Amino acid sequence: MTASYKKYILKFKRPSGTSRGVLTEKETWFLKISDGNNFGIGECGILRSLSYDDRPDYEEKLKWVCNNINMGAEMLWEELREFPSIQFGVEMAFKSLKAETPFLLFPSEFTSGKKAIPINGLIWMGDKQFMKEQISEKIEQGFNCIKLKIGAIDFETELDLLKAIRSNFSEDEIELRVDANGAFSPQDALKKLDLLSRLKLHSIEQPIRQGQIEEMTILCKKTPLPIALDEELIGLTNVTEKENLIQTIAPQYAIFKPSLIGGFKGTNEWIKACDKKGVKWWITSALESNIGLNAISQFTFTLDSDLPQGLGTGSLYTNNFESPLEVKNGQIQYNPAREWEIKI
Repeated sequence: MTASYKKYILKFKRPSGTSRGVLTEKETWFLKISDGNNFGIGECGILRSLSYDDRPDYEEKLKWVCNNINMGAEMLWEELREFPSIQFGVEMAFKSLKAETPFLLFPSEFTSGKKAIPINGLIWMGDKQFMKEQISEKIEQGFNCIKLKIGAIDFETELDLLKAIRSNFSEDEIELRVDANGAFSPQDALKKLDLLSRLKLHSIEQPIRQGQIEEMTILCKKTPLPIALDEELIGLTNVTEKENLIQTIAPQYAIFKPSLIGGFKGTNEWIKACDKKGVKWWITSALESNIGLNAISQFTFTLDSDLPQGLGTGSLYTNNFESPLEVKNGQIQYNPAREWEIKI
């Protein structure tokens, strides 16, 4: 068996704002393996400054994987616990190699085009007018679950935007989620959560910065608005750590980004920890190309979650790959009639 890797820079159609700054491009790495007859492809979707494996020896580790590819998926995964995005790329590549076609990883009614996955429409940070434009666009596109990234402009302006949506759409018509990406301080978080809760929101992701376990535990106990852990999950690489975190903080929700938490296997470890505690969850992509998004979407469908998922990031880039994935009426679907077009 042979393996190789290649770096690829995804270009945003327009700069996308987060609480960590504005993104214009996204680095990703593709791992390709071959047994002489068939090939498999996996995406190692790293997010610089956020991924646990954002470290100087990242490419060196990819070389090591290629040199040791004959260890197989299971042994490599265990050896790569400090590199969750590479774990995911390895899992995906081996799954792809064994599949009927390289992109049909989890055959189902999703991949046959019979069923779709409800997703949230993502509103990026920006000035008030830009965010209003995005909101109108998502509603016109048929989304009934909208997620707004907050924490970049002043809080009062963000409240006004949310109030404007609520004045036109009830909670039964539009489910509103917000993602603070850790922008609130522990001192003012509860007050802000109270103000947000009056707008009948579904939940808030990561209100305070990750790593403040005691503060987050208190917040989850007192909050009037359901809290979803997101960045808090990054960097925990063994099952006991994962179970302890969920047991300790007892959040209302958890959000899984396979590229950041060790792929399919890492996500399943988190799901088991949450199920033990009765914590609900959903899956979100982490700005992967359509190759990674395809794998995550197929995997997500097999989990049979009844919540809208965060899988609507495929249209962000000018140089993404043509794929069977389509977003229609607030759902992501797989159109088997459409061909993949991959140039790497």
